[in-house]
Amino acid sequence: MTGLGTIINSVSIVAGGLTGRLVGGRFNAEQREALSKTCGLSTLFIAVAGAMEGMLTIENGALRGGKSMLVVLCLALGAAIGELAGIERAFERFGEWLKRKSGNDGDRNFVNAFVTASLTVCIGAMAIVGAIQDGILNDYSTLAVKSVLDFIIIAVMTSSMGRGCAFSAIPVFIFEGGVTLFARLIAPIMTETAISYLSLVGSILIFCVGINLVWGKQIRVANLLPSVVLAVLAAYLPIPV
Repeated sequence: MTGLGTIINSVSIVAGGLTGRLVGGRFNAEQREALSKTCGLSTLFIAVAGAMEGMLTIENGALRGGKSMLVVLCLALGAAIGELAGIERAFERFGEWLKRKSGNDGDRNFVNAFVTASLTVCIGAMAIVGAIQDGILNDYSTLAVKSVLDFIIIAVMTSSMGRGCAFSAIPVFIFEGGVTLFARLIAPIMTETAISYLSLVGSILIFCVGINLVWGKQIRVANLLPSVVLAVLAAYLPIPV
């Protein structure tokens, strides 16, 4: 069944939110803050591992770095585009709308939880590659693995940040479902190099999410989302970056 992976992933996020809500009620404010920072630290290390995998290579027994220009250009241009387009604000407006419609007007952290969780589970190569596999081959195995990871992530984030995290299932459903529907058009674009670049820049954006979790909102990560698209386009430049 085409799209089953998206459904499984979305349901796993909702289930993670419900689980986190049940568990989170057992913690006081101080414990929830500690849990949030722990989640942030975990996110930072996962992101660093992904970024280093994309930037570091071993040549003649020596560790060498690379793709610095790719990172700088994608992030700088992506930030400029995102800031001008106001992507973060659009996310927040959607979060405010969900907050009202879901009867969570009293939850002051709802929008921040929704935006942070959405960025955490939407950014990354697994979402795109898994959705393409689901759309072309009816193979939902990659999204099934992602579902397990997202369940754990959202459960922990909901415990510390609140119920807004569970609503990240909506952008995941829209994004992965859209990629699945248009998989045959997207697949030729996602070469091995394009996926590698996307994974590298996506990992850096996830690192920014981790910074916000540990130190409070410091970076408007949603405004950096165009960087991921630019990373894919960079794979087609005639010269390496």
